[in-house]
Amino acid sequence: MNLSDAMNIAQSSLASNSAQISILSRNIAGANNPNYSRKIALVTTSNNGASQVVSVGQATNQALFTSMLSASSDAAAATALSSGLNQLQQTVNDTQTSTSPSALIGDLSNALQQYATSPSDTTLAQGVLAAAQSLASGLNSATSIVQQVRAQADTGMATSVNAINSLLSQFQTVNNTIVSGTKAGADVTDAVDTRNSILTQLSQQIGIKTVTGSNNSVSIYTDSGVTLFNNIPMSVTFQPTATFTASTTGNSVYVDGVPITNSSSTMALQSGTLAGLANLRDNVAVTYQNQLDEVARGLIDNFAESDQSNPATLPTAPGLFTYPGAPAMPANNVNPGLAGTIEVNPNVDPTQGGSLNLLRDGGIANPAQAGYNYNPTGAASFSGRIQQLIGNLTQTMSFDPSAGPDTSDSVTGFATSSVSWLEASRQSATNQGTYQTALASQTTQSLSSETGVNLDDQMSQMLDLENSYQASSKLISTIDNVFNVLFQVTA
Repeated sequence: MNLSDAMNIAQSSLASNSAQISILSRNIAGANNPNYSRKIALVTTSNNGASQVVSVGQATNQALFTSMLSASSDAAAATALSSGLNQLQQTVNDTQTSTSPSALIGDLSNALQQYATSPSDTTLAQGVLAAAQSLASGLNSATSIVQQVRAQADTGMATSVNAINSLLSQFQTVNNTIVSGTKAGADVTDAVDTRNSILTQLSQQIGIKTVTGSNNSVSIYTDSGVTLFNNIPMSVTFQPTATFTASTTGNSVYVDGVPITNSSSTMALQSGTLAGLANLRDNVAVTYQNQLDEVARGLIDNFAESDQSNPATLPTAPGLFTYPGAPAMPANNVNPGLAGTIEVNPNVDPTQGGSLNLLRDGGIANPAQAGYNYNPTGAASFSGRIQQLIGNLTQTMSFDPSAGPDTSDSVTGFATSSVSWLEASRQSATNQGTYQTALASQTTQSLSSETGVNLDDQMSQMLDLENSYQASSKLISTIDNVFNVLFQVTA
């Protein structure tokens, strides 16, 4: 090896060390950035022993990154659902506080039992009326809360769709930068970090899968297989619903015209905030509303009055509990919104011109029709009708299967099962959210350990490079001195 070759090797080593120190400095500066991945100098050695940094790589673990995206989507879906179920719990709260339909039915049953002991006591009759009014009001309020939750979920879906479109637009810009930079051989590692950060944010809104193509380009698909991004972002559209009632069906979210929410979708989302909100709006809250409506139907049926004449000619009609469709009885299935419109019949309310005695005697359905009178003699001690009403609350009836808990039970048992169903659903969503959040956190930490920056390791490498830099500088100085001596000898 001649002196010129030695000088070239020393100079290339100096340049290589300088480039590597610069990369280590970038790593140290990005150590506290959770979206930063460790950069790696890719060094080659030529035939004459000279070294150079040919490109900059970065630490990656695609399997862990994919797992993190999946866990993040699952956690977001469970959290969205859990939050909505916590709001629905307002309709139940603690059964000991008499706020749930089942507890309010229990209060009414107790009031009836007390009234049965003294049918002539107007104070006890007033207690029955008050309990019935509280029960109807509770069902009305519960319906209002359920529809508020659905409306909030719908608004949240609109917000999520806006976020998705914004992130896809950002993704296109960064992805184009990476593709063009890769073609030109430029350092695109920081841009890749930005793109991964966008993917992480996107996964919280919608479950995604990614596929890497030529020139480091990435395509994005929903977890159900619908294309979200392939060189250009697909249009994600959604039309919010202004007002929700029990009979309202919320609109679908579409990706380039393909529905990804609602029962009509054949490629429905499985995870992400958007999926959790859609599940809350279209399934969980609807099922719970169906349960409330079936409780209301059960009460109207249980307290309905029939013609006591022989032969009977009058149709069975709503009694203590009525609704806007009276005097016809509700259909024997879910009547959407019935729990929101059920009320105590004015005919039994003295403040509305009614009579409390109708609770004892019957005739609430139509005081002018003698056939509905269960106490034709007008006996003040008559308790037969009251006892019948108490028994009706525990009498088995059929419920619509779409309401969930039971298809055959008493209205009291069905209401209790509804409370249990809601609490079990809430607890399940909470547990799932806690588990998935912990899994996402653990996966993120594992990914950070694999691809993040260890300051101790970087500082150790920095020290080694500084020593190598000094050695190369010393070698250049020594070769320079040798050249000076040779020039003086030949002069």
